[in-house]
Amino acid sequence: MIKFRYVKDVGNTSGGKGMINTEEKRLIRFDWAAKHILRNKSNFDILEGFLTALLGKDIKIINLLESESNQDSESNKFNKVDLLTIDDKGEYIIIEIQNEREVHYLERLLFGTSKLIVENLKLGEGYGEIKKVISISILYFTLGEKVDDYVYYGSTEFRGIHTHNALVLKKKEKETLKTIDTREIYPEYYLIEVERFEDIIQNDLDEWIYFLKHERIRDDFKSKNIKKVEEKLDILRMSEKERKRYEEYLMNLARENDIMEGAREEGITEGRAEGLAEEREKIVKNMIKLGMSLENIAQIIGLT
Repeated sequence: MIKFRYVKDVGNTSGGKGMINTEEKRLIRFDWAAKHILRNKSNFDILEGFLTALLGKDIKIINLLESESNQDSESNKFNKVDLLTIDDKGEYIIIEIQNEREVHYLERLLFGTSKLIVENLKLGEGYGEIKKVISISILYFTLGEKVDDYVYYGSTEFRGIHTHNALVLKKKEKETLKTIDTREIYPEYYLIEVERFEDIIQNDLDEWIYFLKHERIRDDFKSKNIKKVEEKLDILRMSEKERKRYEEYLMNLARENDIMEGAREEGITEGRAEGLAEEREKIVKNMIKLGMSLENIAQIIGLT
């Protein structure tokens, strides 16, 4: 949900502890940038900086591929934005920015990575040609109920049921036996819960999450390419037409979040005594009355 934020401690500020420096340059939100700016090859350096900080290895993006929400559709342009990149090692990296919660969010992530793998294995190719997929979710809602972190990692790993040791495979390449981790084959998942970040900068990744949360870059930030964000995502660089369109996007995003939250709360209150099925029906009806699209309703409620 869009809201004004009180920051516990942002370091170099002129307004004192707990205040964001109003003189800091106002930057464009990452979801808008992902849809309209970062798809340009000249701006791949911003994505490369973020991915390098998150994955802990130097990332070079070769291309952006067609993805689920590349198209600027009216029905689903506020809730979710995603980018599908391929790096110089041939790995697919999905970056998704999600503004509202979904009932079956993790299941949809699994479907998305599985679909990508299947669709990019050409007919007649062996399974050895399957490309590695990394899925990164930037979440502006809380996914877990009891959490003590703001970045979560998941992968498929095989361990002995008696020894608990990880299964290590052997692969013959160029007459040399190499051992490989099974995680090099299966998709990996990163979940970043932006709102849970407490503005304590401990590493390069924290600098990027600070930007994701506040749309600002501090003077003391030094991670790879993060100063490019300040240079390329400055709102003042926008034309008057672009700025007006961006401001409309922010207003619509806030409005849609309020509608969904209000509909959900009203439906839950009215539906408690009528059971789960009736409760869900109440929520859907309230969303329809408030003008939400059927596509967004289905995605949030977990219906077809």
